[in-house]
Amino acid sequence: MKNRIKSELLNLGLKFINVDQKLIKIFLDTIPSNINEIVIVPTIKYIMKKLVNKLNNMSKKGRVYNGLLNNVRVSIIKCDVGCPNMAILLECLKRTKAKKIIRIDICGGIGELANNIDIGDIIIPNLAYCGDGTSTQYILTQPDLVNQLESIDNPIGQFQNIIAGGQKIFIVRPDENLNYTLYNHGLSEIKAQTKKVDLWTTDALFCETYEFLNAVRSKDVEGIDMESSILFLLGKKYNLHTSSILSVSDLPGTKYDIFNSNEIHPDLENGMDKAIKILITSLPKMN
Repeated sequence: MKNRIKSELLNLGLKFINVDQKLIKIFLDTIPSNINEIVIVPTIKYIMKKLVNKLNNMSKKGRVYNGLLNNVRVSIIKCDVGCPNMAILLECLKRTKAKKIIRIDICGGIGELANNIDIGDIIIPNLAYCGDGTSTQYILTQPDLVNQLESIDNPIGQFQNIIAGGQKIFIVRPDENLNYTLYNHGLSEIKAQTKKVDLWTTDALFCETYEFLNAVRSKDVEGIDMESSILFLLGKKYNLHTSSILSVSDLPGTKYDIFNSNEIHPDLENGMDKAIKILITSLPKMN
């Protein structure tokens, strides 16, 4: 009886909101009007906490923190790890007045290539390879996207049999203007450590095998993350301006591989702080 009454009250409340409002209430615990045009999306708690502590006139609306950064009104929403969570967030944000979405977080680096990536470097992705399953699912269900995207043969096939996954890997790109703004501010802050590179997005953090690393190296990929591909793909699909600014946290296959060493690089925290500073100083240009 108690559960039935709860259900009836819930259904009564739902009659007064539309489906878009319902979804945002479910996933973000707020209403669409509480989200600003510029949305900053961290994943790890450290960066989320740092950003929220820098907000002026801060207010919290469900999972959304609103306030001013460098006199620019923003919303900060923490995204859980992985493309499925980023996709849910983008599906919510397309139903609000959000227009510009910037992911700020950490990523893995691939060293000893053109940019000589190291821990603490700041990465602004030129593009992202869709090595994840969420992007693939969107492309499968909406095949019109195929004609809008570049693709390559899956480089894994050069190093092992592809017994699962796609034969094609699609390429997605961030918004050029946001990227230009972030990169230029990065150069003005730390020129030697700000680098534009190609990124690979994966779902499987614990599957960075020797074959996988060789495959991404063969395409001159210098960064690996878990969210940017779907961010850029849905940005294109929903006409949202998206970009990422990432700090290199580890170098898979080296002394500073997080799965094979307990040693923390001294520039790990410095890199995250620099990424935050670059983002905040660039916000007036984005606005």
